[in-house]
This record gives sequence, structure tokens and C-alpha cells, in this order.
Amino acid sequence: MADRDRPWVMRTYSGHSSARASNELYRTNLAKGQTGLSVAFDLPTQTGYDPDHPMARGEVGKVGVPVPHLGEMRTLLDGLALAETNTSMTINATAMFMLAMYFVLAEEQGADPATLQGTTQNDIVKEYLSRGTYVFPPMLRAG
Repeated sequence: MADRDRPWVMRTYSGHSSARASNELYRTNLAKGQTGLSVAFDLPTQTGYDPDHPMARGEVGKVGVPVPHLGEMRTLLDGLALAETNTSMTINATAMFMLAMYFVLAEEQGADPATLQGTTQNDIVKEYLSRGTYVFPPMLRAG
């Protein structure tokens, strides 16, 4: 049964260490009855750093999954039918890039973009003010 036919969606906020390990967790959770995905990205991914960048040192895979490029997104979502999976991506500053990669994968699977379900965050002001995890700071005007 596709998510859109269910009256509710149950997603566990998860993602850790690597795209492969996170994919295994997603498959396990879905097999046990979870009805959607809520992808947690690591801090370097949230702030637009590649995992091998010096500023990413010590943070890669710590509080989420690193996804610096389409290949890792393919690994993360390998074997998951995106047209049938309600997916939330908890990310802000780089949300547009993650969403674009998600759409590419769905397209590769032959999914109609109109059938995709889920959410992304894109609240750069909240990230700037409360967490400091921003790529593009808000524009401030003097005077």
C-alpha cells in the first residue's frame, strides 16, 4: 500500500555514519512497519562542506548522514521506491540541492514527480539565529 493511501505517516528521524549504514536502517524500519523516511543529515552536509574538507573534520556522520553528492544519495536511497515513500529531509541551507538529488533519483526510477510525497525544511533565518548552521547568511540592510 502506498503512503498516500494511508491515513497517517510514521517516520523516525534517522541517518548516521554513512549512506550505506543509513540505508540499512531505513530498510529495517520500513520492513517493521515504518511508513516513511525522515532523513537526518550531518553538520557538514547541512552547511555545504564536503566530508574531506578541513572544516568538516570530526563532524562527518556524527549527528546524521553525510550526502555530499548524487552518488551518496543513490547509496542512501538504494532499493527504496521513492514514488511510494513519504520522505522528510531535515536540512535547511542546502535543502535545494538535496531535493534536486532526490528528484534525479526518482526520475531514474521512472517515478512521476507529481507522485512524490514528503517535506524539506528551508528556514535559513531559524538556522542562522538558533544554530549557526547556514551557508548563505540573511542579508541585513544598514540604516
